[in-house]
Amino acid sequence: MRIVITGTASGIGEAIAAKFLKEGHEVYGFDILESRIDHPRYRHFIHDLKESEFPEIPEPEVLINNAGTFKEADAIDVNLKGTIRFTEHFMGSTALKSVLFIASASARNGAEFPYYVASKAGLVGYMKKLALDLSKRGVTVNSISPGGVITASNIHILQSEKLYDAVKAETLLGKWAEPEEIAELAYYMTIINRSMTGEDLLVDNGEMLKSNFIW
Repeated sequence: MRIVITGTASGIGEAIAAKFLKEGHEVYGFDILESRIDHPRYRHFIHDLKESEFPEIPEPEVLINNAGTFKEADAIDVNLKGTIRFTEHFMGSTALKSVLFIASASARNGAEFPYYVASKAGLVGYMKKLALDLSKRGVTVNSISPGGVITASNIHILQSEKLYDAVKAETLLGKWAEPEEIAELAYYMTIINRSMTGEDLLVDNGEMLKSNFIW
């Protein structure tokens, strides 16, 4: 199958691309940076989601929107508007079977920077709207909302024993997720799943649930 993934230069996006390549799919990756992936079935495009021009590629069967930024000045333009623009460019594909968004646990609990939170919450809302629209074509549309993930974007926390211990203590399982875990779930939701649509799956090691009952 032809898979289009944004944000494949590192982290979750790179792990998702690697998973699909391992399973024998053809992957088209988009990022503002060069990719480290060297594979005969992988083609990489340098692309900024703030741009309105898109390269021509064969009609995708799966579209995975992963690219995003923590920069407050760009969060709405990239994470929300850019992702919507990118999705609407490719969702006309007659071969399309599934669309997936990588949102954030912050969309539910608000525990991030204001524009970042708003961009991810908006993305989940847009996902539900798209699920309604594309259901007529039998296309599934879902999102994954990760909590803490061990990626380079969180390196300042991972390199600090004090900070890392503090964030792990906020979860029930006492850890963060690996990018490969998100990639496995992304594969299931787009390739194997045919009946779940309009859903946002939370993967946060129980951080949202954690509470202290005082009696």
